[in-house]
Amino acid sequence: MRLILLGPPGAGKGTQAQRLVERHTIPQLSTGDMLRAAVAAKTPIGIKAKDVMDSGGLVSDDIVVGIIKDRIAEPDAKSGFILDGFPRTVAQAEALDGMLKSEGLKLDAVIELVVDQNALVHRIVKRAEEAKAAGQPVRKDDDPEVFKTRLEAYNRDTAVVAPYYEKAGKLTKIDGMQPMDQVSSAISGVLRGLN
Repeated sequence: MRLILLGPPGAGKGTQAQRLVERHTIPQLSTGDMLRAAVAAKTPIGIKAKDVMDSGGLVSDDIVVGIIKDRIAEPDAKSGFILDGFPRTVAQAEALDGMLKSEGLKLDAVIELVVDQNALVHRIVKRAEEAKAAGQPVRKDDDPEVFKTRLEAYNRDTAVVAPYYEKAGKLTKIDGMQPMDQVSSAISGVLRGLN
């Protein structure tokens, strides 16, 4: 099962991805983690990425897709994977589709967690307040201003990816405002329908 989880920051993609990892024993692929691992392992694509990063540049879509290609060839990803946080642009989605096709693979599902963004901001503010009240540090991602900036970037750059997959007939939307277990159940229903 090869799947992409889409949705704005705070929508619950990470939580749902972890549940899918446990249930289906397939890896959740984080492009940031894969990039760091490729650089550390000094793979050919990792060396290219390191050169770009060392010069202060942004790693190109070709390099990121190359890293994903290397990663999905590893044994734990043979029966599938979950991409969370990638693709972030239509160009990345097209590059990913092209790479998968060249490998004789295809995506089984693209699931978008649809959420009320104003409610998300309130959720993050509440989580930050609860952490402070409990004497715990507030996660950088839970700083309301940082979160609003991330949400604006998502709406500006990444929200266009869902319509790309919808047009291709691959997108399923799920109400991400439901309780976590109901979201998990809805995702399971989509995945059962693939068999």
